[in-house]
Amino acid sequence: MIKKNFPIPIYYQIIELIQEQIEKGELKPGDSLPSEREFAEKYQISRMTVRQAFTQLVNNGYLHRLQGKGTFVAEQKIEQTLHGLTSFTEDMIARGMEPGSELIHFEIIPATSQIARQLAIKEYGPVYEMKRIRLADDVPMALETNYISANLIKGLTEQIVNQSLYAYIENQLNFRIDHASQIIESSVANQMESQHLHIQKGAPVMRIQRNTFLQNGTPVELVKSSYRADRYKFMIQMKR
Repeated sequence: MIKKNFPIPIYYQIIELIQEQIEKGELKPGDSLPSEREFAEKYQISRMTVRQAFTQLVNNGYLHRLQGKGTFVAEQKIEQTLHGLTSFTEDMIARGMEPGSELIHFEIIPATSQIARQLAIKEYGPVYEMKRIRLADDVPMALETNYISANLIKGLTEQIVNQSLYAYIENQLNFRIDHASQIIESSVANQMESQHLHIQKGAPVMRIQRNTFLQNGTPVELVKSSYRADRYKFMIQMKR
């Protein structure tokens, strides 16, 4: 219920009302909302106020607009915590989702100077380069490029990569993956990301570089990923 004689601004009450309906499941992903005019007439408020609330909900990822069709409830974002080192497969299983990968590139290449430095190997040394589309319930979530030393992690095949890379490294090769560092920055989708993630070119993405290390400090993996900003968010807990 919208209360006009209330200290909380009306546009913010609209935001809270719609967010609550989404969180309770009264509004589901894909459901259409009334037009700004219909919403304004229903609650006897200005269309400008409704537009302000809808725009904020779009910016916050609760709604999305389709040109000429209206405003709809968006798919809710997957939340990943940043206080532990887990694989994409482990993250999706923990959320009750079906993880998947579509391998679009796999070959051994000579390491560039930058890749060699990140993996602590000689320049031009052999590295696996693999590009995968990471899926959750068959929906593209991320475009991921991995670089791994072929002299360290031996025997990788397309079949292994299509399953769980971390499981192979730890269970089959008996290496212990210990820690990683990550850099996260915002960007916009290029043509390749647009094509493989099913988003518009220029749509917001989160670019992540992860350097993963074994227990003895040896770099085992360099990963460069682009995550859909409309479907993914990261959460970190901090203690003083």
